Amino acid sequence: MAKAAMRLAVSQPAVSKSIADMERALGVRLLDRGAQGVAPTRYGRALIRRGVAVFDELRQGVKEIEFLADPTVGEVRIGTTEPLAASFVSVVIERLSQRYPRIVFRLEQGHTATLYHDLRERRVELVITRTFEPPAEEHMQTENLFDDVHVVVAGAKNKWLRRRGVKLADLVDERWILPPLDTLHGALIVKAFRSVGLDVPAATIFTFSFALRERLVGAGPFLTTAPTFLMLSPGNHSWLRELPIELPATRSPIAIVTLKERALGPVAELFIKQARDVAKELAKG
Repeated sequence: MAKAAMRLAVSQPAVSKSIADMERALGVRLLDRGAQGVAPTRYGRALIRRGVAVFDELRQGVKEIEFLADPTVGEVRIGTTEPLAASFVSVVIERLSQRYPRIVFRLEQGHTATLYHDLRERRVELVITRTFEPPAEEHMQTENLFDDVHVVVAGAKNKWLRRRGVKLADLVDERWILPPLDTLHGALIVKAFRSVGLDVPAATIFTFSFALRERLVGAGPFLTTAPTFLMLSPGNHSWLRELPIELPATRSPIAIVTLKERALGPVAELFIKQARDVAKELAKG
């Protein structure tokens, strides 16, 4: 109670009275009080969960009013993965920023499961990610932007770029950098090699960081895998070259995921429209 009062800049009795007033109005106990402090009851947790949505809608309303007053300003919160942030999403942001230089973009990067959690908690308005399968939650909806596959990537001076007719089997014994194999992305790579009867390479480095992979692959003999959208995005990754080897069984959609019952802000709608336009260009590429 004391911490809540300090955060709200009110007295502790005022916080206690507000809680008591709510409990009387609702006819249920919202907090369990004990020697260790207080904790929400199941009724309290239900109120907190709905309260998050209420205050989020209020924030969205304020944003919409600001946008109506001046369509050149606003803010959008986006959840995405590191590879998408470094390529597809950055292109979308760059184009929107040219038209609306006063728009603020807040990015949260992480794995897909973490991003879905952020979406449920309304920390982000939308998620752009590779959807290995549609979200299990009924309150989420997906819009597929384009299908993508993984390819084999080497540095610009790698010996394999000068050879013709290279097959995946020729590269198994090379030095590889791969995502952790016990993850969804790692399982995708495992599936690709095994689908053509090959063992997964004994990778030297396992990492999700594409910045690290780009540095090591661009400067040395390493090979790695990357989604094609990363290689097609203009102006990025000049040190890297795509080998003409499409990894089988890695095709999956890149999608926008939103909450069904949540009204998007006007800047988020602008972002989605621009994302659709960029996706069409990538599909042609």
